[in-house]
Parts: sequence; C-alpha cells; structure tokens
Amino acid sequence: MARGHFATTGRHTNYYVDVAAQKSRLSEAKAVAEELRSYYYSDTVVDTILCLEGTEVIGTCLAEQLTKADFVNMNSHKTIYIVTPEVTSSGQLMFRDNIVPMIAGKHVLVLAVSVSSGRSTSVAVDAVQYYGGKVAGISAIFSTMEKCAGFPVHAAFNPNDLMDYVSAPAHDCPMCKAGRKLDALINSYGFSKLD
Repeated sequence: MARGHFATTGRHTNYYVDVAAQKSRLSEAKAVAEELRSYYYSDTVVDTILCLEGTEVIGTCLAEQLTKADFVNMNSHKTIYIVTPEVTSSGQLMFRDNIVPMIAGKHVLVLAVSVSSGRSTSVAVDAVQYYGGKVAGISAIFSTMEKCAGFPVHAAFNPNDLMDYVSAPAHDCPMCKAGRKLDALINSYGFSKLD
C-alpha cells in the first residue's frame, strides 16, 4: 500500500493498494477467497464466477471454498465454472459460443479487483444479463461502493480499512486543486510512475 496522488480512469485517489500478490500468489488468493466466501454462505446459488482484471486465481479458490463438502452449498451440480470475458476494442465484454452455456441460465458471481467508479463492473453485469445469465452477486478485493448496477458489492477491504482515504472525480480532486502533481497512473494491473 502506498500513499500519494494517483489517477485511475476518471478518478483520483490518495492510496494505491497493490493487489498483484492477492491475484497471483496462491496463499493470498486463498485468504481473499475465504473472506469473500462468508457473503455467500447458504443462500446464494453460484454456478459461474466471472473473473475480471486477472482474478482467476481468486475465482478458482473461491469456487473451491463454495463447493467444499463442509460448506452449505446451494449448487445442485456441486461444481462452478470459472470464466474470463473477452474485451472488445470498444470496451464491451463478449463470450465465445463455447463459453455462453457457462453464462446463459446460470447464476453468475462477478469478481473484480476493485469497484471504485463501478464502470467496468456495470459493463460486466450488463454482459451477464445480455448473455442470459442471472447476477448472483458482485465481489471484489477492494470496493468504495456498497452497491453497483443495483447489486450489493461484497469486498475483502473497503475505505474504512484506510485512514483518510480520498477518491474523487478527476475534475473535482482536492489534491489537484491544492496543486499536488500526480505520482502515478494506476489500474487493476499495477502502476506507472510519472516523473
């Protein structure tokens, strides 16, 4: 975690939370999955986990948690699909014909790295619904939003875990107004320092 002045697409924040280890290292992905599992304990059917922004390791660990024998599982077939969408040049999500049966008619959990503006998560919700899936929930490693696209967002971490967290639209950033230059550009894949 780093403090500074960071820019995402359309927003500025004073914290950069590096989630590369949570997305890539098995032990940390398991810990995030265990935290998220509690939100889907006994009353949510999850047939498919739609992994956004490189969250496939967490998605796999979460599927394993949700299908454990000691876990109250709502899934009738005791398995969960793990899928990743393709992103078109215009930013839309699509699924190939061989993947569509894993979405259509299924209860799909959308898993993201972070939900701050809700833009990419809303696109994922729209894609699930377009392909005939039912959104079972939205989960993320970090979220500044309690709801997105009409669904509750369950996250392992939120701004309450960070003292004095600030996230503002780029045009209304208090750090920019104070004349502070950007330290880095950030997204779910990492950061790029600005000199």
